[in-house]
Amino acid sequence: MTKARIFRELGLRATMPGANCGGEWFASSRDVITVRSPATGELLGKVTQASAADYQRVLRASQKAFAEFRALPAPRRGEIVRQVGVALREKKDVLGALVSLEMGKILTEGLGEVQEMIDICDFAVGQARFLSGPTLQSERPGHRMMEQWHPLGTVGIITAFNFPVAVWGWNTALAWVCGDTTVWKPSSKTPLCAIACQNIVNEVFARNGLPEGTSAVVIGRGAMIGERLIADGRIPLVSATGSTRMGKRIGAVVGARLGRTILELGGNNALIVSERCDLDGALASAFFGAVGTAGQRCTSTRRLIIHESIYRRFLRRLIDLYARVNIGDPLDPRTLMGPLIDEGAVADFEHAVAAAVAQGGTILYGGKVKRASRQRRRTFVEPTIIEIANRAPIVQSETFAPILYVMKYRTLAQALRIHNDVPQGLSSAIYTDSVSEAGTFLSYRGSDCGIANVNVGTSGAEIGGAFGGEKETGGGRESGSDVWKAYMRRQTNTINWDREIHLAQGVQFEF
Repeated sequence: MTKARIFRELGLRATMPGANCGGEWFASSRDVITVRSPATGELLGKVTQASAADYQRVLRASQKAFAEFRALPAPRRGEIVRQVGVALREKKDVLGALVSLEMGKILTEGLGEVQEMIDICDFAVGQARFLSGPTLQSERPGHRMMEQWHPLGTVGIITAFNFPVAVWGWNTALAWVCGDTTVWKPSSKTPLCAIACQNIVNEVFARNGLPEGTSAVVIGRGAMIGERLIADGRIPLVSATGSTRMGKRIGAVVGARLGRTILELGGNNALIVSERCDLDGALASAFFGAVGTAGQRCTSTRRLIIHESIYRRFLRRLIDLYARVNIGDPLDPRTLMGPLIDEGAVADFEHAVAAAVAQGGTILYGGKVKRASRQRRRTFVEPTIIEIANRAPIVQSETFAPILYVMKYRTLAQALRIHNDVPQGLSSAIYTDSVSEAGTFLSYRGSDCGIANVNVGTSGAEIGGAFGGEKETGGGRESGSDVWKAYMRRQTNTINWDREIHLAQGVQFEF
């Protein structure tokens, strides 16, 4: 698929302003983002960043739209989100190709990311008819208690480069059916995907007569846009995906004004491979978990904890798979691993490999920067396997690259200690045919992560479950289950339908 077709069908141009709240795009700053393909260095486009004045314009529009949008019945809001899902289906091929072109993940993963957006729209449509609260039993005669949920306000969404469309979709689909307006600050590394998504939504919202400001995008520097967004008292909820360092900053600023956050931060995900398991399944999951998206998923498998009795045999098979990885153009269907996002990510990769060796690690495969055909940028690296102790400082941190740290264990208790002995707690998995081992892993004595899988890898999650992690991963939850509650305002109601006045707890107050 050509760049010209992708741009034409998604309404992209060579140079574009970076702010929109429906209608025309605008930007009044002189700062320009130059967007290049991470695979080839080809110039994809230029985006003028939003200014402080542009941000204020967007927020005013969003606040005004909220007053109108929240009045729509939730099933009607769900119907509009259904139409967004239809529009995404129609644009799936070109939007998925744009994700691959701009971010660098291989095409099947780019298409899969758009499918995630479609799936969450479908989920949200059904959820729109079940934004319900319970009826509770009152202790007072002639009284009724119940809970209900109201639209919250303008939701601020900050996303990272690695999922440049799906994470926005997880948040917006639910926020919209809940009656909230949204303001999106995407990563400056992938602004074209944000512009394309906003263009798709603008058409649907305009067709349904929604006010400008119901959905908005503000592309700009963190110091200019991000800091304003997280400090803005008009935004009751900020959902942010990124590094733990970034999350601590956002949590502190939003918390200081008693706002809410959904934080999806760093992962340091481990897969335990028992001697009693389907080794082929474990091998496939470890391989995709570590190599998929060039290791640039928050759920990528970072650590592989293998039982000592199968350790060498399992690693030999894994290394054989690594040796057959086709690295190159992410739009080429033969490619299995594309580039890292930029040369800064490559520098982080090199630093991590050097640190691992200095801290006692042994490189079993890879570890080098790789030059691919047509490449004008130094962004391709070899998928890498390093044997190292879990206590090594580099293993305790997250490097957004295809580096897999491997280690052995003797008992399940030892494996769990290794597994949990990191600051992060996002995704985890065990491969085992033992009911006892699986039950232990999922119990309070097992994984301390927000996601814990048995005979399923760490990487990738269905939208039906709540997504998020514990510890330095931030504690936030996005996507399915009852996550919709985070986007609404909860209210407890008591109704006295009798003529008698009854105080709670039997209090008497005669007059």
